[in-house]
Order: sequence, then structure tokens, then C-alpha cells
Amino acid sequence: MRIEPLGDSALLVRLIEEFDPDKSLDAILLGVRALERAAIPGLLEIVPAYTTLGIFLDPARIAAFDELKTAIERALENSLEPERSRAEMGSVIEVPVCYESEFAPDLVEVARRSGLEEEEVVRRHSSASYRVACVGFTPGFPYLSGLPPELATPRRANPRKEVPAGAVAIGGTQTGVYPRKSPGGWNIIGRTPLRLFEVERQPPAQFRAGDHVRFRRISRTEYEQLSA
Repeated sequence: MRIEPLGDSALLVRLIEEFDPDKSLDAILLGVRALERAAIPGLLEIVPAYTTLGIFLDPARIAAFDELKTAIERALENSLEPERSRAEMGSVIEVPVCYESEFAPDLVEVARRSGLEEEEVVRRHSSASYRVACVGFTPGFPYLSGLPPELATPRRANPRKEVPAGAVAIGGTQTGVYPRKSPGGWNIIGRTPLRLFEVERQPPAQFRAGDHVRFRRISRTEYEQLSA
């Protein structure tokens, strides 16, 4: 474990050297829970990533860096808990997705690269089990691990200036969902009518690191009904 400064009001805690899709996330989530339980004065927010935790601080409430570092180390060292089922960590979220061609401009390219028919790409993408590895890039964007390896597709050489909210896409070995209109370079293969980020909702983001996600294929008609 290494603790490094991240600007003048944050720290970067590196818990794991190399990312492992089956083990790293659980270790990160246990670290988050340990720090939350410790209730360290001056600690404002904990942001999980693949192998690190971002810890954001109120400098006015921090007496000394060495004391803070010791408190963090003690909390994380005590986070070693009996191994739990992955199912106990995070909610299970179903995401309805319409894979019709008007919502899937890159489905043909994903199929070409995978050597599969478009219908088979949709079947495999919608039948896999995913987990939110982290949330970022734009508010509420989930990076999902669990993509069938045969569907892995490099990011587009020329990113789009505008990707619609709800676009379901593949970028490398991951899949994700754009929560709002934004630029993006992932390969779009569908769209969900769910509103994944709303400022007035608590919490605003639909997903949290550790959540389990399943995509459910829907028709164009059901998409319109859920969008109403």
C-alpha cells in the first residue's frame, strides 16, 4: 500500500499493483468501507478506481499529514475481513437496451471484428453478467467489466463529437453506458431509455462501483414506452 499526495487537498492510496477483474474490485470496496467506518476527521470523499482510492480532504481540519497517513493506514490494515460472496457487494441493476439499427451505428463493425453475426453479438452482449468497476469520465458513466472477450473492440479512431444519452457502447474490453450527451469514442451498439444521472435524485448516479449489471433486450416499442 502506498499513499501519495494528489494536489493540495487530496491523496491517492494505491492498494493493488496490478488490476485483476475478479479480486481487485472487492479489495477496493473493502477499503472504501473501512475508511467510511473509521470516520477520519477532515475526510470529505472517497473515490474508488481500478487499483486506487482517491481521498479528498478538508485541509483546514487536518492537523498533520503524518497523523492522517497513520489513521488511513490503520483503517485499511484493519479492513481485512473474512472473504465474502461477490454477490453481497453492490446492488443488482437491470438495464433495458434496444439494439435496433437506429440506436446501434457501430454494431456492424463490432460484428465484423468479432467474426459473429450481428444478432449473435447482441445475444452475447445482453446475456453476459457485468460489474461496475468504477464510475467516471462524465458524471455517472459506468465502466463495466465482464464483456465477453470475443466482443472486445478497439475504440473508434475518430471519436464522435456527440454521443446521445443512454448509448450503450463497447470500448476495448469493457462496455459502458453514456448517462448524458457528450463526446465519445466507444462503439455504440444500443441505447437504454433509463436516465442514469439526475442532479435532483439522491444519489444522482444510477451506478456505484461494485454494482452488478444485466442488460435486457427490448423492442423499439418498449423503448418508446419506457422513455415516455
